[in-house]
Amino acid sequence: MNHAIATIAVLVASVFWGTTGTAASFAPDISPFAIGAFAMGFGGVLLCLTAIKQLIDNANKLTQHYRLILLGSACVAIYPLAFYTSMNSAGVAIGTVVSIASAPLFTVLLEYLIDKNPISTRWLVSFCFGAIGIGLIALGKESNSAAEGLFSQNIGILLGLIAGLTYAGYSWVAKRLISNGVHSKATMASLFGGAACVLLPSLLITGDTLFATITNTSVALYMAIVPMFLGYWLFSIGLKTIAASQAVLITLLEPIIATILAIVILHEQFQQIGWLGIGLVSISLVIQTVNIKQFVVHCKKRILTI
Repeated sequence: MNHAIATIAVLVASVFWGTTGTAASFAPDISPFAIGAFAMGFGGVLLCLTAIKQLIDNANKLTQHYRLILLGSACVAIYPLAFYTSMNSAGVAIGTVVSIASAPLFTVLLEYLIDKNPISTRWLVSFCFGAIGIGLIALGKESNSAAEGLFSQNIGILLGLIAGLTYAGYSWVAKRLISNGVHSKATMASLFGGAACVLLPSLLITGDTLFATITNTSVALYMAIVPMFLGYWLFSIGLKTIAASQAVLITLLEPIIATILAIVILHEQFQQIGWLGIGLVSISLVIQTVNIKQFVVHCKKRILTI
């Protein structure tokens, strides 16, 4: 697959994921556990239904790698619970920033420690810009309610780190399965289907308000269909071609989208330093998504033809 198409697929997935915090805020009476469990669980069911043929064709390979699938499914199950509770505790901007921004570091560490993949200079430079940028975005977010006190915010940051680790975990597992010859649709369906077996039954305890109103129902279905089903389908397309560490780094676009939506729609307060952070994360994305060598060669050719 063309590298550019794979990159675009991950970028579009990141835009979809960036809407989750704002979408969830329209149904505040749904617990973060319930919204996360339904979104990932029902999204997993949709992925399985649309990948039945691939699951059957890859049954032997999936059986051979059942340990990886169990690990990946556990990460998928834990991630939404930690992620949405993080946003509920620390606010949409900080919760999203910490969760997503920590994932690239965890992913590259997994690839380095387990797969023995070297850390490229390009990735390191891109990560430095991104890490500084998300730090400034977090500083730019002003706490404007008692619910976002210091203790609550620290809990949210800790849960965000757990979300980042589990996000990196299932991204690494997915890439590992695809590299071992498992079809990308079968890979995502098996991981999210396994997680659904745990997440959906939990709604019997946490999901009493999930469909209580039209708004709640709309939010729940949007979260499951757009960010979860379509988002992770696009993400799996990207993983066919690019490394998990690169794909996860590209998803730093998500906190930018989440922060802008939090400011514009939710009217969360944001200081000027945060905009500098968004600029640095944007530079990080450009470094990761643009082929610098080809760009320089193209510029030289253009100059010579003038």
